[in-house]
Amino acid sequence: MSDPSSAPPVPPPSPAPTPLSAGTAAPYALPGVEPILEVRDLVKVFPIRAGLLQRVVGGVQAVTGISFTVGRGQTVGVVGESGCGKSTMGRLVLRLIPATSGSVSFEGTDVLGMGSKELKAFRHRAQIVFQDPYASLNPRMTVRTIIGEPLTIAGWSKRDIADRVKELMGMVGLNPEHGNRFPHEFSGGQRQRIGIARAVSTEPELLVLDEPVSALDVSIQAGVVNLLEDLQDRLGLSYVFIAHDLSVVRHIADVVAVMYLGKIVEIGPATEVYERASHPYTQALLSAVPVPDPRKERERTRIVLEGDVPSPANPPSGCRFRTRCWKAQDLCAEEEPVLVDRGDGHPVACHFSEVAVVI
Repeated sequence: MSDPSSAPPVPPPSPAPTPLSAGTAAPYALPGVEPILEVRDLVKVFPIRAGLLQRVVGGVQAVTGISFTVGRGQTVGVVGESGCGKSTMGRLVLRLIPATSGSVSFEGTDVLGMGSKELKAFRHRAQIVFQDPYASLNPRMTVRTIIGEPLTIAGWSKRDIADRVKELMGMVGLNPEHGNRFPHEFSGGQRQRIGIARAVSTEPELLVLDEPVSALDVSIQAGVVNLLEDLQDRLGLSYVFIAHDLSVVRHIADVVAVMYLGKIVEIGPATEVYERASHPYTQALLSAVPVPDPRKERERTRIVLEGDVPSPANPPSGCRFRTRCWKAQDLCAEEEPVLVDRGDGHPVACHFSEVAVVI
């Protein structure tokens, strides 16, 4: 049980803010940036089945009405605790799993409404790098075959594939002469580089990076992140970078979206979110990020959240974070806060948002 004194004091009762109009806010985007991906009102509910006939008796609300925009050449970082729906969102964007409702637009084309021919073309332009470099590579295939597989599907000749694989291995920092080796002969960081080489083989414009460094040692993470930044500059890539390590996201992201229990609770330019965190959940996450300066580490307030994350099959009424929030009042249980700018400089889904410098 955490110490209640570790959280900021509960504010005194205050007048309720003016109720906001119903409706979903438009996808957030940095001004002056050409959009390549637009996600609007995206929802995914996994059915719960029970009984002999496996009838649907409920649903797990994995993703609930999220909206955001990715600009060309831009990185949108999506952060949150495990189970908040980050990875599900990434798979929905690439249509690896079907969405319950909402829309995903890639360069103005509806991804969720694509036919098989259009979807195959989309697969060459949008790729994914998975979290686990050990499980995402076929152990029975050589690295040369793994990296070249998307090109084989695309109909490239064997000679062109061989040349392209050598180029890609050199591009991600691997020895092209090791193409005949198997995944188990490489380290974890090298395996993730193999996955990145496979993802960029078809010259995509968008990459969904599903916690690409979380399974790696800290000493290896920086090299992989630097590689991703180098590839972005060289190839003009756009990233959706999913992670739970806020220090990594701060290094690479232009825009940060904070997710809690399937919803985005705060989104904005990375500098603003990190330096002017407004949602209590964001403030709690940032307070847990280690600070290199021991003196600053001693001076700052550590926010410890009490209780467990509610079940996505039965989320709380109103604000989903209210059961763990030290600011929660009656209004929070009655009315769900809308993701809008309440004077904090960027959109926040909180009735009582307040800017706080936590790191």
